Amino acid sequence: MGDRIAGKVCVVTGAGSGIGRATAVRLAEEGGRVLCTDLNGDTAAETSELVRAAGGVASARAVDVSDPRAVDAMIAEAVERYGRLDVLVNNAGVNIPGVLHEVTDEVIDRTLAVNVKGQIYGCRAAIPHMLAVGGGSIINISSVNGIVSEPYLAVYSASKGASVMLTKGVALDYAKRGIRCNAVCPGWVDTPINYAHAEMLGGLAHVYETIDSFQPIGRPGEPREIANVVLFLASDETSFMTGSVVTVDGGMTSQ
Repeated sequence: MGDRIAGKVCVVTGAGSGIGRATAVRLAEEGGRVLCTDLNGDTAAETSELVRAAGGVASARAVDVSDPRAVDAMIAEAVERYGRLDVLVNNAGVNIPGVLHEVTDEVIDRTLAVNVKGQIYGCRAAIPHMLAVGGGSIINISSVNGIVSEPYLAVYSASKGASVMLTKGVALDYAKRGIRCNAVCPGWVDTPINYAHAEMLGGLAHVYETIDSFQPIGRPGEPREIANVVLFLASDETSFMTGSVVTVDGGMTSQ
């Protein structure tokens, strides 16, 4: 166990799998006390058990981030359980690809409710508690698709672009009050959230066989590689960073 964020209280949404799980584990490895939340309470509990088995401090809660009252209760639990709030990682998200003129109202509403409103609700609930302790770090997980788009991802890209601008707005509003807000934009990472999109592109095997055509590093990212960047932003090592949009994409957006 390290001490880069020793004693900091962290909330990670979407912590039941993929980038969220890797982030919860990584924060705990460096001394964070982590509330792991996910729409699926069982997978959130599995993540917290992984943390505790490794000697870290964690608990779990089932949360639908599209419900503002549920998000308020999530933040309140972290403060009640651990005494404060220092770090919020707005990671929960959905990616439901489709041809735009065929996308249903339900898909549009769910995408915006989780990917945009969920992050807004998280920031709104967390900020008063961060102000109470003199500051904190909010990390919004956006996507390279918040900067560039891809086929079949118009709605998803719109939501992730909103995440980028939310980050900049929060950063400006609280820059003098000790709260930093930054965004992480992963490229193609090997997590289930991308599998439906892969099927529309010819299947996961085809995507990985041809990945160097759009991700110059020539392979998908691993969740822990994204988690390492989130840890950096959560730590005091990035005390001069706010409003930054950090691409972690194997060179995808450099082309």
